[in-house]
Amino acid sequence: MSIKAECGVAARLQPSPNHNERQLPIDMLVLHYTAMEDTEAALRWLCDPRSEVSAHYLVKENGGVVQCVPEGRRAWHAGVSSWKGESDINSRSIGIEIANAGVQEGEVSAFPPVQIEAVIALCQDILSRHAIPAAHVLGHSDVAPARKQDPGRHFPWAQLAAAGVGHYLPPVEMISSSFFQEGDNGQPIEALQSLLGIYGYGVTVTGVFDQATKEAVAAFQRHFRPSQVDGIADTQTIASLHALLKALPTLD
Repeated sequence: MSIKAECGVAARLQPSPNHNERQLPIDMLVLHYTAMEDTEAALRWLCDPRSEVSAHYLVKENGGVVQCVPEGRRAWHAGVSSWKGESDINSRSIGIEIANAGVQEGEVSAFPPVQIEAVIALCQDILSRHAIPAAHVLGHSDVAPARKQDPGRHFPWAQLAAAGVGHYLPPVEMISSSFFQEGDNGQPIEALQSLLGIYGYGVTVTGVFDQATKEAVAAFQRHFRPSQVDGIADTQTIASLHALLKALPTLD
């Protein structure tokens, strides 16, 4: 299939064969990191039919943008994932891969400022052309908390939000004096699971703080309270979740 650049930013084309027909309207934007030290190798992998993975765009460390899949097609970037009860995230989203090694042997790879500026510009352009709510600009770890950490706790979500990309509030300032953790149960856990589910995380309300709840809490912290990502629902985490829900224009 032929492909031409659709975005309003300068982009090089490197078509991937890994896509198929969309089944749903676009209403999400999902950000990833490549978790590979070699950017060109990551790009080749996204375009290799044997990999069965792809993304619509890749943003290099120097700010260069590559488009691999037409926005109207279903790229294969989210895998097994869910948000607000919908499991076919690939059909409803545009995926952006950000060239970054992630956490490799305990070392964290930084995002160069020029790269973040390019990510913001690309996101702004995509949002100008698609009806994507701010709260639907997400990380891979938000939609797949059991499997993924990208784009990681060091990704500057606050900087993106300041540029009009995504839904974000600074963590509520408070000293965490109490908490819930794996193994706890009861009505407070039901309430926590309900709040996470209302925001969009794929949590089943059981009243038991299980592994899935811990993973969802950690994903929330990674995005919205990255100073401590431990999957323990302390008072700051819960208060920040309340504040974000209250700030939503609608609970869509």
